[in-house]
Amino acid sequence: MSVQDQITSDIKDAMKARNVDKLAALRAVKSAIMLEATKDGSATVSDEVSLKLIAKLVKQRKDSAAIFKEQNRPDLVVDEVNQLAYLEPYLPSQMGEEEVRKIVKEVIAKVGASSPADMGKCMGPLMGRLNGKADGSLISKLVKEELS
Repeated sequence: MSVQDQITSDIKDAMKARNVDKLAALRAVKSAIMLEATKDGSATVSDEVSLKLIAKLVKQRKDSAAIFKEQNRPDLVVDEVNQLAYLEPYLPSQMGEEEVRKIVKEVIAKVGASSPADMGKCMGPLMGRLNGKADGSLISKLVKEELS
């Protein structure tokens, strides 16, 4: 079953269960997938693209929750965190910091980077290799640590 079919099925289940937060989160995903599909005129999107869209929505939810927390809006933080909980299970499991650090060290050695000015040389290959498996901010932070 494709990610798109799974989302549609889960929307139906959420409607039956009257789960408002799950329904809102899944409808946002469905909307993003449909928008992406209409860009090139096809009716479906690949699972890879669907997962990228879900990852983008997860990041947006995390950022929004952080902003709402700063602004002392616990009601809105709860909404974002609840929706986040329903979106994260669709994503592949994330790598741990130590695993990412090991790959960062390998790429730095392979590229021959030696100073923070060489960060750009490292980030391209790392993002290609770790895309979807680790958060970009974690990768960036580890590269900065290793090069400084």
